[in-house]
Amino acid sequence: MAQENPLPSGNNGQPLGFLGGVLLKFWNYTAAVLSQIRQRVTQTFAVFFLVFLLLWIAAFLYGSLYYSYMPNTAFSTDVYYYYRTDCESPASFWCSYPVANVSMVRNRKHVMTFGQPYHISLLLEMPESPANQAQGMFMIRTAFYSQNGGQVASSTSTATQVLSATSSRFSMLRYRTDLLKFLETLLFLPVFLSRAAEQKQMLEVELFSDYTDDPYSPSITAVVEILSNKVQIYSSQLYIHAHFTGLRYLLFNFPLLSAFVGVSSNFIFLSVIFMLSYLRVLLSVFQAPLQARRDTHEICVTVRVWSLTRICSDVSCLTKKCSDTLFFSHCFSEHRR
Repeated sequence: MAQENPLPSGNNGQPLGFLGGVLLKFWNYTAAVLSQIRQRVTQTFAVFFLVFLLLWIAAFLYGSLYYSYMPNTAFSTDVYYYYRTDCESPASFWCSYPVANVSMVRNRKHVMTFGQPYHISLLLEMPESPANQAQGMFMIRTAFYSQNGGQVASSTSTATQVLSATSSRFSMLRYRTDLLKFLETLLFLPVFLSRAAEQKQMLEVELFSDYTDDPYSPSITAVVEILSNKVQIYSSQLYIHAHFTGLRYLLFNFPLLSAFVGVSSNFIFLSVIFMLSYLRVLLSVFQAPLQARRDTHEICVTVRVWSLTRICSDVSCLTKKCSDTLFFSHCFSEHRR
């Protein structure tokens, strides 16, 4: 009997080879797709990181400009008055008007920015007492002093006069009839008895409407003096508000719009700088092979001149022409390599 061949025939091995080729192609295609996906993800992450970095730098530049350019919007402080009691005359216990010293420095920094106009006012909390009603009008005088003790500007302004560097300001309690006071007392009697409210008035006195601090002699202390020794005051506060104009007015009154415009402008400017830098790098990369070719050509020309000089000194013109032809062929083959 004939023995069977244990080796597989060519027809049986052909499906296995075909299946292996299909699997190899599928594997190569899958690897290529995964490589493209990985490349796209890397590019997307790089672009996102770059945009985020540029936005952060643009926002940081705008914030730095805002906080360095914008001064303090408002400043308020309590005003504490004092009297002189070392009187020579025994008829009067108080021999001076109520005076208060207010510091214009906080945390070793000036409260007011140089060159910025400010609106300065004094808020008085006064009781509706018979003494305040009887004294009528009283004058408030304010003066700013520099570090060397010199007076910077003074304010003694009236309500009807034009406010200037030297002016006067008077104030008084608002007038109300006895009938109006009686009706208000009856209406708010439970509130007054529970001490939730008091019979008092809040007077706001404008001291300066357009005060600008001198950068060569900045104000360090403000002296507030009430020219009446019979005035009765619960408390007093000094308010300083910045009066913005121009760019500062837009930054303060339209913060969202200003921030959007400022950050967008910075982002566009930084993007243009980055694109120009990137294009410059690309041009330098592309010009590197061209520069190498130019250097090779210059070397070949230099060697050609040197060889022609040597040949012309030893052989005839015919030999020179032949050497020139062979040398050009050699340089061209080296350049193609």
